[in-house]
Amino acid sequence: MNRPSLAYPALRPLALASVVTFALGLAGCAPQTVAVKPPVQQAPVAVAPVAPPVLQPQKPKNLINTGGKTDIALLLPLSGPTAALGRDMLDAAQLSLIELGGDDMVLTPKDTHGTPAGAAAAAQLAIAEGARLLVGPLTAPEAEAVKPIAQAAHINVLAFSSIASIGGDGLFLMGILPREELARIASYARSTGVEHFAALVPNNAYGQLVADEFGRAVAAAGGTLDDSETYEPGGADLKSVIRHLSANGKFTFTALLVPETGAKLKNTVSQLGLADINQQKVKLLGTGIWDVPDLGSEPSLIGGWYAAPQPAARSGFQDRFRQAYGHAPQRLATLAYDAVGVAAVLDRTPGADFSKAAIANPNGYAGADGIFRFRADGTAERGLAVLQIEHAGASVVSPAPESFEGAPSQ
Repeated sequence: MNRPSLAYPALRPLALASVVTFALGLAGCAPQTVAVKPPVQQAPVAVAPVAPPVLQPQKPKNLINTGGKTDIALLLPLSGPTAALGRDMLDAAQLSLIELGGDDMVLTPKDTHGTPAGAAAAAQLAIAEGARLLVGPLTAPEAEAVKPIAQAAHINVLAFSSIASIGGDGLFLMGILPREELARIASYARSTGVEHFAALVPNNAYGQLVADEFGRAVAAAGGTLDDSETYEPGGADLKSVIRHLSANGKFTFTALLVPETGAKLKNTVSQLGLADINQQKVKLLGTGIWDVPDLGSEPSLIGGWYAAPQPAARSGFQDRFRQAYGHAPQRLATLAYDAVGVAAVLDRTPGADFSKAAIANPNGYAGADGIFRFRADGTAERGLAVLQIEHAGASVVSPAPESFEGAPSQ
């Protein structure tokens, strides 16, 4: 595997100075070496001989010596079922450090094994080593396990989950929330004249979340959600559900949300024609899970809209990642790149301020997934584009904003 060997330039600020930026660019400052050490096992706890027993944690042995530099700990699944994604996120984090970090900042990866217990142990070790900020873990259960440990140590966390309910109290979520995507797509569709909406969602946790959030997004945009139908995930025959949705051809909606992806999405929309629901009568809408290649191979999807980060910024990151490591990154690798970018920005503040207030800078940040900033509840507010599916990919029909200037802080 190739590793970064290029020199990169000083950061170039965006034209709008109100955004705290770690914009993407190439050439100029000296490359840095990121020491990636294997995870260190935490020493076992000793039980004090009192009644009732009280656990007395021992100081972990063989702690990593960061030489007095700012330690940013990475909590990633470097083993287990999601290890491949974890390694891509680690590589993206290292690329971000090389491009954006200063000489006094280091990354210390910790393997969570993809489990809550592993994430908790990794967080305890990172804090014992003196980490100033925790980046990761990947999933909501892992983040929930890390949260009380970080709170007790007064250390903040940039986790990768998109489950809004776990955020806040020092846990900031880098994940792109469905509610952000749905608010953007409903608002854009309404601006084009769409008044009546409907949803066709799978009968699972994601489908229920999307249905609820879509109803709120449509109402906020001034539209009406006429119907919301569910179907069993994996069901090949959706005729009865779709016919019920269409009310025997008497439907009133002109935009339909279908939050599926890949083969399941193609199978679902290909059956809409059975009820005379087509792109001439109804605009298909999607969430960010539509942001994958080859959807244009399904004729029913051509012209459909979905909300996602502006493609240009991510494309630059993907090109540089491929040049550095010899392969394309997995989609979520941008979250690790941007999280370390936030750490790099904060490390350059007077006194290297990693406080909640500093992280939640209302001006926000600009990274590989576009602009974002953190709300009071720890969730990320993002500037998203609206894209349209074409035969050869997707085109931008409504660009993402370039700053939060003029937007109220939430």
